[in-house]
Amino acid sequence: MSNTDPRVLDDIVKAYDVRGTVPDQMSPDVAYAFGVAFARFTAAVRVLVGRDMRPSGVELVEAFSRGVMEHGVDVVDLGLASTDLVYYAAGTMDSPAAMFTASHNPAQYNGVKFCLSGARPVGEGSGLEQIKATAADVLAGGGPAPAQTAGSSSCRNLLEAFADHVVSFVDRSAIRPLRVVADTANGMGGLVVPAVFERLPQITLEVMYGELDGTFPNHPADPLQPANQRDLQARVVAGGFDVGLAFDGDADRVFVVHEHGRGLSGSVTTALLATSVLRNNPGATILHNLICSRTVPEVVREHGGVPVRTKVGHSFIKQRMLETGAVFGGEHSAHYYFLRNFRADSGLIAAMMVLAEISTAHTSLSVARKPFERYSSSGEINTAVDDPQAVIERVAAEFRGFAQDRLDGLTVDCGPWWFNLRPSNTEPLLRLNLEAPNRDDCDQRVAELLALITSLP
Repeated sequence: MSNTDPRVLDDIVKAYDVRGTVPDQMSPDVAYAFGVAFARFTAAVRVLVGRDMRPSGVELVEAFSRGVMEHGVDVVDLGLASTDLVYYAAGTMDSPAAMFTASHNPAQYNGVKFCLSGARPVGEGSGLEQIKATAADVLAGGGPAPAQTAGSSSCRNLLEAFADHVVSFVDRSAIRPLRVVADTANGMGGLVVPAVFERLPQITLEVMYGELDGTFPNHPADPLQPANQRDLQARVVAGGFDVGLAFDGDADRVFVVHEHGRGLSGSVTTALLATSVLRNNPGATILHNLICSRTVPEVVREHGGVPVRTKVGHSFIKQRMLETGAVFGGEHSAHYYFLRNFRADSGLIAAMMVLAEISTAHTSLSVARKPFERYSSSGEINTAVDDPQAVIERVAAEFRGFAQDRLDGLTVDCGPWWFNLRPSNTEPLLRLNLEAPNRDDCDQRVAELLALITSLP
């Protein structure tokens, strides 16, 4: 029987993955319980397992795999992998998979991202509650009985096949000679980025912080925070590079930096990629999450597509892609989803398509992005409050004269400007995203909203 209190799962099971500190929250006992639960939930004959470069991953994968195999299911160990490589494996091998990663979180964290065969999502409303319940039973000393015959374990290296898959999204011969620098932040990009760019000999690649090191000795692997892009931006300018690429810890997200050292937002990149997708898929449906810029649905309509607005989060977006038949989806946080990638997100595929776009347009990235920078945005601003939901209700009352919706938190359309206020899944925080016609207006509206939020009891 485990010595771990099952209530720890309440702290680490999020809306679309599992994440906690090691070893007090994310321990081998917990990983074992998830292995049992995932084997039971999927009822599969085999489960694929990958991990990022965090030192704790080896022990956690071993415990998880033991839980899977004791319940009669084979394990295929993919070894060190990016999250999008694991999604690729789940799609091509038609098997459920678990990726041990804490993505952009600090070194003391680890976690799991689950998917079903075909890389179908597992999250809130798509199975994560059942997995959590079974894991809690295991930690409490119960759970399903072990199988009479244990599963086996084998290893598989899919790096080369994955790299071939990534470059299949572009016409390699059409990509012109470019100088690219990638900051992989000591994360899994250090493994997958060179493998992909080997297939593009016309591109000169430099990798910053390419050593796999889960202690993140150079800077956090969270490119959403502007401070973590500064080294890359400086290197782009100093080295005369055409494009900079900033990957997160598990390399499923990418932020793009143009040749003058300025980063593109996830919304701008989504709009840029949408034009490429619609050129090859006229009239297609394109998804965008609700904190993306208004630019995205505008651009999709201008290019003959159908924009569909979604909640924030990969499991929600993948489900909506399935329901709507969308060929592409983008999030402001720099997740980009592709139908031909099993509806899964991949920073590397997005990077390839950006390079293809500026190559075929015979222009620089700083010029290519201009049509998609139409408004000024606040970025995501977090405010600690005692009761996030109560504050949301009072803000809604203050703006009752304007159009509102509750797709994800509170979104208020004030005509020229709009904002979304969402509670954190894990902390007593409110997340504010606001967009206005220009920087002065944006800053003024943000100050007003923050003053209101902090003044409410």
